Amino acid sequence: MKFLLAAAALASMGVAFKNKTIDLPQDPPGLSEKFEAVTQNCTGCHSSEFLTAQPKLSRAAWAAEVAKMRKVYHAPIEPGDDAALVDALVALQGG
Repeated sequence: MKFLLAAAALASMGVAFKNKTIDLPQDPPGLSEKFEAVTQNCTGCHSSEFLTAQPKLSRAAWAAEVAKMRKVYHAPIEPGDDAALVDALVALQGG
């Protein structure tokens, strides 16, 4: 069992075995530079696809989400970054 877990871990890193090569998919494109606040504060845990698939939220709802991420999940978001982050999240949704 330990061997299988070790093999799976190695395979996830894109190693070539003696008789098998594993090709990993390309990373999806990230967010543009105008969403740097989102990239810096959110993509450590959330993919860009996840972020762009969220339902359209109001500025107040995004502010509550940012506060929740900091308080509940201990996201390392500086309180001084909240306004820029909320602006970027609203803009990401075309608002």
